Amino acid sequence: MKIKVIEKSYEEVQKIPPCKVPAPKKPGIFFRTLLKVASGPDLKKTHFTYTTEGMEKLGKKEPCLILMNHSAFIDLEIASSILYPRPFQIVCTLDGFVGKEWLMRNLGCIPTRKFVTDMNLVKSMNYAFKTLKTSVLMYPEASYTFDGTATPLPESLAKCIKMLKIPVVMIRTYGAFLRDPLYNGLRVRNTPVSAHMSYVLSPDDIADKDSEEIAEILNSLFTFDNFKLQQESHTKITEDFRAEGLDRVLYKCPHCNSEGKTEGHGISITCTECGATYVLDEEGFLKREQDEKPAFTHIPDWYAWERECVKKELEDGTYRIDTAVDICVLRDLKAIYRVGEGRLVHTNEGFTLTGCDGKLDYKQAPLASYGLYSDYFWYELGDMISIGDDSMLYYCFPKDGFKTVAKARLAAEELYKIKKAEKAKRKYLSGAKTGQRGTSGSLNG
Repeated sequence: MKIKVIEKSYEEVQKIPPCKVPAPKKPGIFFRTLLKVASGPDLKKTHFTYTTEGMEKLGKKEPCLILMNHSAFIDLEIASSILYPRPFQIVCTLDGFVGKEWLMRNLGCIPTRKFVTDMNLVKSMNYAFKTLKTSVLMYPEASYTFDGTATPLPESLAKCIKMLKIPVVMIRTYGAFLRDPLYNGLRVRNTPVSAHMSYVLSPDDIADKDSEEIAEILNSLFTFDNFKLQQESHTKITEDFRAEGLDRVLYKCPHCNSEGKTEGHGISITCTECGATYVLDEEGFLKREQDEKPAFTHIPDWYAWERECVKKELEDGTYRIDTAVDICVLRDLKAIYRVGEGRLVHTNEGFTLTGCDGKLDYKQAPLASYGLYSDYFWYELGDMISIGDDSMLYYCFPKDGFKTVAKARLAAEELYKIKKAEKAKRKYLSGAKTGQRGTSGSLNG
């Protein structure tokens, strides 16, 4: 899938009025049927099947919030098939509307800015539930998984569910990631796909539980490991390109600790610095050539180790990404505007983006978001890191290739945790001091 791109100066783009999001539009039966029919060929190729659990509790015309894990584009095709003919809105990224706003609105899509505080989203969802009497499909992870495991959920999700008081349904996919992992450059594999749809929370359940209890339920639903699932089910991926692009995820060598030197080709990933080579076998295990001892046999374990390395850099104050980037921005829904070149810097203080001959200087604090919108081969333009606010979104394409994308996402997630803990500690200490003064006064009295 591609996106319309127009060359403009940064000054010209700043003069464009920011886009306003209209109220959601209920998808008619024609567009619901169109989406289901268009999804048929892909689902047939994957021998798609699904099961349900507790869905008899949901009325045929009763609106609900549908949560779904996010692995690949086929997720939407799955939902369109198994929910039909139930009308539902689809929460999707704002850039998905660019150049096709009419179609997206008629399909029932609700645009939102990924990892940016969006006050209109809850308002739009409530309008869908209460006024349109439709359900809402949401991918709460917001971004595709890099390593086949769950990505963080927004902390506000449980509170949102408490406020909306709408039944919650979960659709969990199996095999979607194995068929089309993001790192593999849109090269689809021949593997079966299935799904399980379950009724999770009733309005009474939501009323009886607090936000923390609901958050625990949600986190358990979004705990998974696609590579482990492949290994346990002995699902074979026989394509000879299954490791291509894997260096996008496994960017750091566990043998020599060099970064950006790994290269994934065919069924192997090799560090060009020290020569360490791994083969990704048909069942998803990593193996060393010539029976050498592997540092990792499981891709998510390697990725988790990279996360720990990034965390240590942040704690030591040595973390830094400083890279030249091509810059595109989203201001309205007519096009993505290519505005020039610049530098993206990420440190313990957050992101700084400068460029466009000195006219652009944007800063984003670590606590601005719990995650990072980063993607591989974004709309076939390149690997991308996105930052921004409700008036402008910046899409940065590193000129040093794709090596910084995964690390930046890991760092943004870990830095948010660190800064949030520091903020909580300061608040606690401030409260403790205030409490101490109050106790002292009481005793003296």
